[in-house]
Amino acid sequence: MAEVLSGAHRDTRRLGPLYLTLPLANVAVMFLWLSVGAFVLPVHVQRITGVNDVAALGLANSIGPLMATLANPVFGQISDRTRSRFGRRSPWILGCVVLGVLALFAQANAGSVLMLGLSWAGVQTIMNGYQAAMTAILPDRVPPSRYGTYSGLFGLGTPLATIAAAIMFIVFPQLAAGGAYYVVMALLLVAAVLVVVATPDTSSVGMAREPFGLGAFLAGFLRPLKTPDFAWAFVSRFGVMLGYFVIFTFNLFLLEDFIKIPKGEVVATMGLLMLIGQAATLLAVLVIGPISDRLGRFRLFALVAGLSSAVFLGIPLAMPTFEGMIVYNVAHGIAFGVYMAVDMALVTKVLPDPGDAGKDMGVLNIANAGPQILAPALAAVVVGTGGYPALFVVGIVISLVGSVGVLRIRGVR
Repeated sequence: MAEVLSGAHRDTRRLGPLYLTLPLANVAVMFLWLSVGAFVLPVHVQRITGVNDVAALGLANSIGPLMATLANPVFGQISDRTRSRFGRRSPWILGCVVLGVLALFAQANAGSVLMLGLSWAGVQTIMNGYQAAMTAILPDRVPPSRYGTYSGLFGLGTPLATIAAAIMFIVFPQLAAGGAYYVVMALLLVAAVLVVVATPDTSSVGMAREPFGLGAFLAGFLRPLKTPDFAWAFVSRFGVMLGYFVIFTFNLFLLEDFIKIPKGEVVATMGLLMLIGQAATLLAVLVIGPISDRLGRFRLFALVAGLSSAVFLGIPLAMPTFEGMIVYNVAHGIAFGVYMAVDMALVTKVLPDPGDAGKDMGVLNIANAGPQILAPALAAVVVGTGGYPALFVVGIVISLVGSVGVLRIRGVR
């Protein structure tokens, strides 16, 4: 878009409440991906098939990845063009959550692997619209001098959501059988209402409009990738996130089949390990976010995090035991937390045009949401051909690729 939101014109109205509403909005959507994707979906597949069916889990997770991944930048660009007295982002944040809750209700009642996959694809597509509008809030409203702090707050989404999911399934393991769907629905509705009401968007009615052209609309998705720093930030985020989630999304089957945790204990064990790992991630995010603001060294922290993630993925190969998984979750949790603390600040600094923040952040969100959606399908293929050791090797290689991407970013320290 031609209109650029410079630092002088950035909407900082009611910036303080964003300390609460922005991380909560991210916690809600991450709680959806993590609790349903990692806990509920495998158990739902078990209920339908009666076994640990890796192929069925991969199918349930792979029907909608392309739709969901493309939805993020499409919704982002549509929100950039939205003109309403409620602003550009709020209508999509609230509207997508309402539709997403309806899709989750359909998923909760799916009775076949095909219906489970179709409903989950619908949830992914709709909620990527929510995520696109929500992540655009940072470049829309936060001044550059606060990017590290708000990036850290935003990065709290994954560890807090994982800790909440872990505690929920440790205390109430029966929720994995389907009740967790309704907990997710309630959290999404509360988060969306709070972000829209407590931190309302500025009216966009008076903003300039660009004529719509399908060719220009489609070309807009590729244009930012022609900017080298943006493209390498995309590669970096995609690699680090995929390296993380290719292991995370198969944790339940991995613990039972590779680490040999008894079937009756695996859900609680998984919850405990996630709690340990995400506590480490949470600590790293809280410490590194403000430090990165002071030092202005976002790329350095991202590089160290990516390389460390690759190294720590080798721990379960050397120690395929419960104790080894504790060491892995702590070490890898810290590395992932360092990355999450600076990720949003890093990518926000490489946006080619702040006036297209929704669309460009949507393109970058492909590198965030895409790995969470694609990881189960990739993991199913790798485990099916090479077993769980091969899965960790693949995770190491992918994380190293992400680290190389950080090195190629030149415009950010």
